[in-house]
Amino acid sequence: MKKQPSTEVRDNGASSNSADTAPIQTVAVFQGGGALGAYQAGVYQALHESEIEPDWIVGTSIGAINAALIVGNEPENRLKKLEEFWDRMAHKNYWSSETVWPVATQAMANINTIIKGIPGFFSPNPFAFWGPNVVLGKESAGYYSTSELEKTLLELVDFDLINQRKTRLTVGAAHVRTSKMHYFDSRDMEINVKHILASSALPPAFPAVRIDGELYWDGGILSNTPAEVVFDDNPRRNSLVFAVHLWNPDGQEPETIGEVLNRHKDVQFSSRVSTHIARQQQVHQLRHVITQLAALIPEQDRQSDKFRELASWGCKTQMHVVRLLTPQLATDDHTKDVDFSPTRIRKRWDTGYANALQSILQAPWKGNFDPLQGVFLHELAHSEPEVSHS
Repeated sequence: MKKQPSTEVRDNGASSNSADTAPIQTVAVFQGGGALGAYQAGVYQALHESEIEPDWIVGTSIGAINAALIVGNEPENRLKKLEEFWDRMAHKNYWSSETVWPVATQAMANINTIIKGIPGFFSPNPFAFWGPNVVLGKESAGYYSTSELEKTLLELVDFDLINQRKTRLTVGAAHVRTSKMHYFDSRDMEINVKHILASSALPPAFPAVRIDGELYWDGGILSNTPAEVVFDDNPRRNSLVFAVHLWNPDGQEPETIGEVLNRHKDVQFSSRVSTHIARQQQVHQLRHVITQLAALIPEQDRQSDKFRELASWGCKTQMHVVRLLTPQLATDDHTKDVDFSPTRIRKRWDTGYANALQSILQAPWKGNFDPLQGVFLHELAHSEPEVSHS
């Protein structure tokens, strides 16, 4: 059963700032990041056990896959399906062991993934390895095939349920011809397995997916932090947004090639998240200022079309963004997003669970806030989990 945060509405339409109220809409935003996505599953487990089921999930790449697994199942089955998916993704071979020489076994497991793929997810496209100029076809131009992922999703996700719109699902993809970001939204259209595959089609590993005559790649190559779709939604609603990030925007200066490669990926796929949120804070503050200024205009001057047009740029909504960030694990390197070893999946899942549970218990979105502000960012210091919870 959904536990809906309560909202008290003032005369100006803004949500109350009293300590015992919270925003109306609960949203989860999932980044892309391959194997790092196990952290998102742990975050969802904490939300689920706290009886907080998102009203809307926005995802890109592995975030789109996790989102589909959640929205495409009834609440009582969601954790089971997430666990089944991630269990299928985990390596089932000798090299997944980390009991002896963890760095070496991790490297061998990753090499095994590159050579053989992951059953139920992707498999090598042998013709792609003949050379970069071999004609593969527009819908097959990738080093791997994701036909196995399509079968897995069709087994674990009920797309009819998604299209009943009990929970809103939005997934981001990059339009190949125009390099424009495109969001497929269950509020406006029917979602099928191709939309999830398109959002997950990271080139050059995976081939583009054709939808309505157009090819799409993984949305992460344009915007790997799709919170923008929440901020720009029409109509905007008071929201509690759990933004689950898999790539760290902040890090140390690298001094080895390995550290350079690792930091480069974090910088690339964190998608300027800090800048984006700061920008949204500025924009929404201006919207609130417009609303406050409009209220000062005499009633007789508010009837003109020009006033209504200008006042429409105002906004009364408040959005609380709780940012949850997967930590850097020991021996993590630039291959961390293809590290599907069972121990790493378990560790990331447990960390996501612990971090989200701590955030829920602290509830930083409750309290008194500046009525001129529209976007509030909450980042908490988290401790490492000690035990498994799933």
